Amino acid sequence: MTEAAEIAHESGLQHYPVSFFAVSMGLAGLTLALHAGEAARGWSGQLSGIAGVATVLVFAAIALGYLAKAMLYPQAVRAEWHHPVRLAFFPAISISLLLIAAVAVGRDMAIAPVIWMLGAAGQFVLTLAVVSGWIGTRAFQQGALNPAWFIPAVGNVIAPLAGVPLGFVELSWYFFSVGVLFWIVLLTLVMNRMIFHDPLPGRLQPTLVILIAPPAVAFVAWLRLTGEVDAFARILVNGAWFFALVVATQVPKLMRLPFALSFWALSFPLAALTVATLTYGARIGSTAHEAAGLVLLGLLVLVIAGLVLRTLRAMSRGEICVPE
Repeated sequence: MTEAAEIAHESGLQHYPVSFFAVSMGLAGLTLALHAGEAARGWSGQLSGIAGVATVLVFAAIALGYLAKAMLYPQAVRAEWHHPVRLAFFPAISISLLLIAAVAVGRDMAIAPVIWMLGAAGQFVLTLAVVSGWIGTRAFQQGALNPAWFIPAVGNVIAPLAGVPLGFVELSWYFFSVGVLFWIVLLTLVMNRMIFHDPLPGRLQPTLVILIAPPAVAFVAWLRLTGEVDAFARILVNGAWFFALVVATQVPKLMRLPFALSFWALSFPLAALTVATLTYGARIGSTAHEAAGLVLLGLLVLVIAGLVLRTLRAMSRGEICVPE
């Protein structure tokens, strides 16, 4: 390796963002959505199986890359931890593990409890650390607040997806309770920021889609915990659809933005909405909701394919892992 190439490699690793874990979240969401679609239509589990393997491999690659960064450039990791926006992406690591555990449960894999416990432990520690950082001695400016701050809360409501089938019912109730409470608090703060303050900067505008994820995931988690499509479940799923409609009005604006890694924020919320819609359709016997879920699944596949291609193109051009 030439000296110039070595410097470029080191620079790239130094700027390897923790937000890369949003990629594994999106792929895990795709896997769960494909599994829900296969269950709805009676298809074989081949597609979700392939997506699940890809998710694990991508997560492992991203984790190894970030571990290398932590070992070689610990000061860069500390800088991300103290960054008002990037701080919220650290729980994406444990969220990815919880989602992989949900994928493993769907395929009756014996390793699922181990993965879930690792993810749950990580989510517990990271949520506590992030929230403590939010209310610590430093003051965050209003402009730092954005929908990415939902990520720690979303991770908590994901826990019951695999936790309940694995028998961790009380722990699942704990995570669900924390997630829903913080979703309500953060929703109020984020809406205040978006209505009464400056618009989100261009790179953060794709995070608007994250608004869809908390109620969509919470709906599926609530069904795991209670087994009923009751009034609260209907509030959650209808809230997810409303936020999806709100976000849809912003799509033309998002399409004009240059590609950035933050565009992966589109993937998991769309996957969560797909799973929620297909699950709701199956539970109430609605062919209209099932059809809507399948349309969303097709859209999700196209979005993920586009994101993969755009990411690979950006990586080949050296546009990823660069200083902002």
